[in-house]
Amino acid sequence: MTTSIIVDTQRTVTPLWPVPQERRVVTVLFADIVGSTALVDRLDPEDVRALQRAYFDTVAGVLHRWQGVVEKYVGDAVMALFGARHSDGFDAYRAVRAGLEIQAALDRRPMVGDIRLRVRVGVATGEVVVDLGDVVTGGHGVASGAVITTAARLQEYAAPGAVALCAVTARATAGLIAQRQLAPVPVAGRVPPMPIWHAVGPVRPSAERHDGPLIGRRRELATIRDQLGWAIRERTPRWISLVGPTGSGRSRLLHELTRGLTTVDGLSVRWCVAPCQPYPDQALAPVAHLLRGLAGIRPSDGPAAVHDRLVAALTPLFPPTRVATAVPVLQRMLTTPDDSAAALAGAAICREVLLRLAAHRPLVVAVDDLDRAAPAVSRFLHALFGAATERGLPLALLTVHQPQWADARPGPARRVTIGPLATVQSGRLLRHLLTRAGQPVALVDRLLPLVGGRPGHAAAYVTSVVDGADPAALPLPEAVRRAVGAELDHLDGERRAVLMAAGTLGGLISGAAVDRALGWRPGRSAPALRGLVATGLLLPHHVDGYAFAAPALRQVAAERLPRALRAVFQRRVAGVPHLDSAHRDADPSGQHTGAVRAGALNGPAARSAEIVRLDTVGARAGRLDAVFAALTPVGPGGATDPTALRRPNPAPTMAARPAVSGPGTDRRAVARRLRAVTAMDDVAPTQATAASLSPLGAGGNAPRDIGRPAAPTPLGSAGRWTRADVGAPPGRVRAIPRPPLVRRPDGLAASA
Repeated sequence: MTTSIIVDTQRTVTPLWPVPQERRVVTVLFADIVGSTALVDRLDPEDVRALQRAYFDTVAGVLHRWQGVVEKYVGDAVMALFGARHSDGFDAYRAVRAGLEIQAALDRRPMVGDIRLRVRVGVATGEVVVDLGDVVTGGHGVASGAVITTAARLQEYAAPGAVALCAVTARATAGLIAQRQLAPVPVAGRVPPMPIWHAVGPVRPSAERHDGPLIGRRRELATIRDQLGWAIRERTPRWISLVGPTGSGRSRLLHELTRGLTTVDGLSVRWCVAPCQPYPDQALAPVAHLLRGLAGIRPSDGPAAVHDRLVAALTPLFPPTRVATAVPVLQRMLTTPDDSAAALAGAAICREVLLRLAAHRPLVVAVDDLDRAAPAVSRFLHALFGAATERGLPLALLTVHQPQWADARPGPARRVTIGPLATVQSGRLLRHLLTRAGQPVALVDRLLPLVGGRPGHAAAYVTSVVDGADPAALPLPEAVRRAVGAELDHLDGERRAVLMAAGTLGGLISGAAVDRALGWRPGRSAPALRGLVATGLLLPHHVDGYAFAAPALRQVAAERLPRALRAVFQRRVAGVPHLDSAHRDADPSGQHTGAVRAGALNGPAARSAEIVRLDTVGARAGRLDAVFAALTPVGPGGATDPTALRRPNPAPTMAARPAVSGPGTDRRAVARRLRAVTAMDDVAPTQATAASLSPLGAGGNAPRDIGRPAAPTPLGSAGRWTRADVGAPPGRVRAIPRPPLVRRPDGLAASA
């Protein structure tokens, strides 16, 4: 069959950022006509030409609608990429939906005369190297990787009219696409046989279960409850946005609000909650979901049952004549909630239903994952909010979405951002998840540094352990990789460059190192670093530097770069003094209680620092008390010397064995104090260890008085001590030098 190539007229000349290639996880769709050779042999060349045009136009139209890029046409086969330049985390889902729609479109449409084509479709997901500047339709050689061959092999095992999926694609679309697993198939050069699934069709995802305890989030819950209560008491509608990245627990928090906030000042509160599914078939699907919830319509209800339930719901709100005219309009919208005039008329009636319900009883309308919804849903919510404000109704809107999504919210609005969990809370969550999954709780130590305070990441890692992943070398879960990759792709060119270059650097991130790695003039990365802090991807550290908000973000950002470019970046910064690499395990949330936490050392001090394992500090409390007491200068009568903060005070640290002061001693290097944090929150701190955890504020300001002062204990042996004085327990402590204390606390709070 003659090959036709369709090329975009507008090609991208400049890549999004100064790297021409990226390693990306993409989904490849490969479609091929069944029996094309026999078909072409019996057709006139002019009919073959007409058939080709009709076939390629149909397939390309479907692929473009689902944001796929046609990489090439090979004879009568079509290969397309999903997620080659931008990823939203649903690349595999869009590819499977496109494959199913291609099959349906070809089944319905005769191509030439009465000829109907049958095709096989294979969909595979995997890592490739992508030329960013060539990601356009017809850009031959855009991607390179084994997944392309896998997609071509899969379509050979698909039945005519079917869509075959690889294992990774099947896992990525589980719960969104109905699937049927087939027997593994042999593939040349691969052992064992390749598992294969057939896609059946899209399904409505079931409601997510939230049967475990809510850990943390008390501040966010209290803030939202106060805002909702204020709107209801004052009869002044308020719009609250609950904002957080994927995996932060947004939906879990919404579930807790709907379950916990049922009354305000004795008034019963009614909740109307609608989820937004990825790429809904109809624009007003969330509005239709709201109406089904109000009327109590079940998915299994037939037309007669739907009619009766709508009549029962509208009768207390409207006169009989209005009910008779409104019910048929609402039924049409429920059947086809698109953006047609008939569906919009049904949405207007639904809006009036909500307003009349709020006039009788306080109402909270919540929409989850609003960033997935069509613009028609936002217009519906704006109209609802404006009408409620004019009427002075006790109504509140609660929308849940990701940070990068922006909508002009009218009237009084409040944005509540969900940050990472504190380390102690992440540990509790991991213990709960591991216990429920029947896994050893000791895995908390291994998983805690990986989850970055995100509940979704914690659940993904526990699931991977349950599925048989090696706890000693846990790979990044596929779901986490997809979500984090989408966060990267929402960035503009400069911020994306800075984040990916920073991912190749060890420890904390400094602007000077990023500039050096990218070959930029000094200071150019500073605005991008501040922007990444504003988006929540980086966190400022108390030292002059930044930390990644989630460990997975650093890993994905670095792995996006080709190996050669990673080596270039690392070579450029090899001779630049950088912040302490001990920070690569630092808690990004700043909540260092019960965590492995290190401070910052610069230059040679960082490279020579030694990490001491210390978990049974309580057994050596007496000796440590002696060490710590000697670090605090004492004035007459045992009072703390107020000049202690202004003069050097040689002190031993856990990073290296102290030496006796002398002419050759660098007093600036040793005139610092120790801070040590135990590795788990359930290890009871001693007075000595607690005393060491009250750092000075920024700029050398005096610390907060968080406990009564303890009597100092003299230090013997001229301040000499060794690691043997402490012991070598199995736990782990990070230790850093800090300025001297004025007061020492009795204990350590559960979280900062």
